[in-house]
Order: sequence, then C-alpha cells, then structure tokens
Amino acid sequence: MTARETALRALILCRRKDAWPNAALKSALAESRADRRDAALATRLCYGVLQNRRKMDFYLKQLLSGRIKDLRPTVRDILHLGLYQILEMDRVPDSAAVNESVELAKRFCREQRNASGLVNAVLRRASRERGTLRAPSSLADRYSHSPELIALLREYAGDDIEAVLAANNAAPPTVIQTNTLKITPEALLARLEGEGARAAIHPWLPGCLKLTESGPVDALPSFREGLFYIQDAAAHLAALCALTPEPQSRILDCCAAPGGKSVALAIALAGRGTVYACDIHPHKLPLIESNAARLGLTNLRVLERDASKIDPGFAGRMDAVLADVPCSGYGIIRKKPDLRDKLPGADLPALQAAILDAQAEHVRPGGVLVYSTCTLVRRENEEVVEAFLKRRPDFSLEPLPLPPVLPEKEGMAALLPGKYDTDGFFISRMRRKL
Repeated sequence: MTARETALRALILCRRKDAWPNAALKSALAESRADRRDAALATRLCYGVLQNRRKMDFYLKQLLSGRIKDLRPTVRDILHLGLYQILEMDRVPDSAAVNESVELAKRFCREQRNASGLVNAVLRRASRERGTLRAPSSLADRYSHSPELIALLREYAGDDIEAVLAANNAAPPTVIQTNTLKITPEALLARLEGEGARAAIHPWLPGCLKLTESGPVDALPSFREGLFYIQDAAAHLAALCALTPEPQSRILDCCAAPGGKSVALAIALAGRGTVYACDIHPHKLPLIESNAARLGLTNLRVLERDASKIDPGFAGRMDAVLADVPCSGYGIIRKKPDLRDKLPGADLPALQAAILDAQAEHVRPGGVLVYSTCTLVRRENEEVVEAFLKRRPDFSLEPLPLPPVLPEKEGMAALLPGKYDTDGFFISRMRRKL
C-alpha cells in the first residue's frame, strides 16, 4: 500500500465513521505496514488535507467546470490529496501527484464513470496554472477555519489571530517528559541519539526534550523501557501547577484519561505521596494503568469516578485537585483538525461548573485547586473560574508557578499556539482558605 493510498484510507475513515484523525491514521498505517518514510508521508498528507480542506475547495472552484457539491466524496478526497501535493508541498513532483491520484481514482471510484479522467484533468490544470490561480484573501479560506470559529478565537488572540490560525495548520512538536525515577534528561538524550532519534533539551521546561526525528515513538526501546512519556508542554505545566511542597501529598486528577498529567504528578512526587487518577469512562482506565506500569509508578491509583459528583472518601482530604475538564478543544486543533468544523456545545460551561463545584469539596483547607482546559474560549475558561469564585468565597486565585517566558495574569494563564510553541491551554490556580 502506497503512502498516498494509506492517507486516502484514513481520510475516508474520518469522513464515514467520524473517526478521530489520529485513530484513523493509526489504523490505516497498521494495515499498510508502511516503513518509516512512507508513514511520515502518509501522515503529512492526511493531516495536510484535513487542515486545508476549505483552502483546497477554494482552488477547486477555479479548476472545476462543474460544482464542488456534485463531486462524489471519495473523488473530492482524491482531488484534495492531489492539490495539496501540487500547491503545498515543494518536494513532490507534480507528475507523481497527478499519476498517483489518477491510480487512486481508478481503484476507489469504479462506480463513477470517468472519475480518473476528471482527476487527471483537474490536477494537470492545477499544475499548469498554479502560478496564476487566485490566492485566498480571507483568513477563513487561507487557513481553513470557519468565520464563526475565527471570531471566537479572536476574542483570545486579538492581533495574534493569524499566528494562531497558522499554528493550527502546522505539525505540533513532539515533547517528551523524562521519567526522572529512571534516568536524567541528559542521559535520555544520549540514549535517544543512540537509537537513531534526534532530540534536544527543551528550552524552558525542565526535565523535557523535543523530538525532531524518531519514527514511531512507541517503537523506540527507551519508550518501551519506560524512560519517558509524550506530553505537550502546556499539559505538563497544568499538571505541575497542582503540585504542593508536601512530599507525601495526596493529589486528585479528576478527569485523568489518558493519564499524562497523572503520570507527570506521580513522577514529580518522586514516587512518594499518592496520585488518584480518576475518570468516568471505564474503558479508558486500562490505558492509564498500562502507562503507569510501563513507567514503573507505584504511587498512582486508578479509579472510576464521575468528576461532577462529590466522593465522600475524598471530601476535604486532598492536598491538591487538578480539574482538567472536558472542553471544546480549540487549543489542540493542530492535533484534531476536524474540530475546526464544530462549534462548542452550549452545555459545556454548565458541566465544567458542576465539576469545579464538586472537586472544590475534595480540597482540604489550605489546599490547591487547579482548573484547566485545552481550549481558547472565555466562557469555558475565565468566566467559569470567575463565577466559581463568586459562589465560593473560601477560594482565591494565587500566582501560577510558570517559567518566566510564559504569561500570567492574576492566577490565570492562557497559552496560545504559535506564540509559545505549545498547545492552546488555559490554567488557573486557586487556594482554599484555612
């Protein structure tokens, strides 16, 4: 199976099954048994198309004699793949993009008469005329975000809106956190280089590295031995904001799956204290358990709990609670490009408030409550926190323990993709009065 066919199969799966891109691509790559080079190309093509569908349609309108809505969905997928290679990738010969796309049309569009001829004609015209095609002028067409979503993000980004949109269409950096219970960051760096991977010490996040080349990370011996785990810098910071000085801390991560923040806390405690990793979805708990086992963590307990409900066993006993709540996810569009086509559910702030109210009861007097999301929407972030503080005057904001390069305003911080080389994230830290 070629890289282009693998990418097409993933795109079809995303469209037909409403599958997450990462899961669809992983399934297609497993089926194709692609080597490292083809896997990298298939990944680039799949995400490139998902990130640029609106832009590709902008060009298709200039290249088609008919209407886009009259195209069969798979033909449209193939045209998007071909156009992305011709218009957005410098190292792919136009002839290869055209010929491979025609072959895909022959194989996947047999029910449509002359689909391969249509693909051939459109892509050859794109190759001939790309220097004269009208470029998209609106942010919506240039970066393939809906105008409604751009308006929502602009509330946060302001003049940085274009940088945020561009970052949403870029490949996210692979940040890894050292399992300091087993190895130092410097020793891990040397180990990775010995395994053929390329990495560098993270410029402002202690204990972390940035992978620049590795192939499938889970195939590295150092990964299988539990020497590191993958976690974006912003998510790691959210976890560290829930740390307290007490070596035997009891910390609750109430919406833990897939468990990265719980792992970060367990390692930061140097194997002492207890981290309770809880989630409402029982099918996600084994993933947390297997990750903890791979890393050799003995101070992490995995439990099924509903974060919107008070647990009598936790009430008033936790030194810190991390509430990384369900959200619209607009800070991780570069990882989940299909989110750009969805507007947030109206009920999200109510759920977030319910979780925050319940988790506040688990914090001991003098303890810490951290609220975080991976979205950039005020009504899910600042407005939720501000409303909570009005309901609970026994809590107050306090400064976040962030690196100096990052912003903070009165116990709250918003990290923008494209500005800090992280996912988009909101973090707030509150202290319960004694």
